[in-house]
Amino acid sequence: MQDLMTMITTLRRPRLLARAAKLGAQDYDRDRHLQRILGYGELPGTGAALVRLMDMEREVNAQRLDEDAAYSLVRHLDLLIALLGEAQLFQASRASQYH
Repeated sequence: MQDLMTMITTLRRPRLLARAAKLGAQDYDRDRHLQRILGYGELPGTGAALVRLMDMEREVNAQRLDEDAAYSLVRHLDLLIALLGEAQLFQASRASQYH
């Protein structure tokens, strides 16, 4: 099984969607964004949050590819922003463990 960061870096999404997510991730606020996406309550750690976000994004992307009427571009973008934001936090926490 691939590690989390490899899974994120190998995601292939439409260029405009990926660029918008990268821009949105610059203003990522874990408490505000993740609460809205995962629901209110205690937030999981970054690793667990990444796994959940990956699963949720995979489902939304499948809807996009199937041209499902339930597909929401805004929801997809929210998930990608959170995914990138959590990935940045995950990398920062791993880097601080080794220094």
